[in-house]
Amino acid sequence: MGDDIPEELSSNYEQFRDILSSVLIEKITTPTNKPKPKRRSKKSTINASPPTPPSTSPQADAADDLADFISYIATTTFLSLPLDLQSLTYTTWTDTPSLQSLYSPLPLPNSTVSAILQCLDPSVPDSLAAYGITSPPSSLQGLTTTEFFAPILSGYIGALTTPPPPPSSTRGKVSACEICGRDWINLTYHHLIPRMVHDKVVKRGWHRPEDLQNVAWLCGACHRFVHRFAGHEVLAREYYTVERLLQAEEVQRFAEWVGRLRWKGR
Repeated sequence: MGDDIPEELSSNYEQFRDILSSVLIEKITTPTNKPKPKRRSKKSTINASPPTPPSTSPQADAADDLADFISYIATTTFLSLPLDLQSLTYTTWTDTPSLQSLYSPLPLPNSTVSAILQCLDPSVPDSLAAYGITSPPSSLQGLTTTEFFAPILSGYIGALTTPPPPPSSTRGKVSACEICGRDWINLTYHHLIPRMVHDKVVKRGWHRPEDLQNVAWLCGACHRFVHRFAGHEVLAREYYTVERLLQAEEVQRFAEWVGRLRWKGR
């Protein structure tokens, strides 16, 4: 199902799916007396019939059924969201006051959630109700589709609009140099926007103040090379992400060369 998501939105989709998965698993693992729904054949496209909600019984295929069900609900729902939510980032949130007026405060009230879900495929609430996760639309009792998605959408927006962490807290997420990929040598952090030009780049509007602490974790050789490769202002204007650095042919050649170097004895 995730194959239906455009590549540029994959990170946001994975965030949405993970949050939805946590909420959905909590709901379906609550014991119920409902009979197990009849299984249907799996489909590979979002326009096909949704997969049968998974059984919580200890069958060998229960985990696969659950993964398929979560993937279907996550993909179908994510693609129904407004485009500004699908592509939401911390930068677009802080740069666009209208987004904040639409999708805050958090947690979202039910009225806002209902507006967000107005284009939701009817198969999603039907599938959730079929397994007893939510109540049927005609019911006046139990958990509604809006109430089910309220903590999911609030968690999704909250995760994407949280300021980036300081450099010291990101070290544990990196196991190798982000340029050459070597994982057996010490790493140091490189300010992607060099500190010497922080005041200038903010004054000229090149970057927002909260972006100034973005770092890459590099080995000593790659760190020194980056500063030989371009001056501070050029790094700040053109090479302020690892992805942009790796797009430069000169950086690619150096990374390939230094990546072949290994310490003696290894």
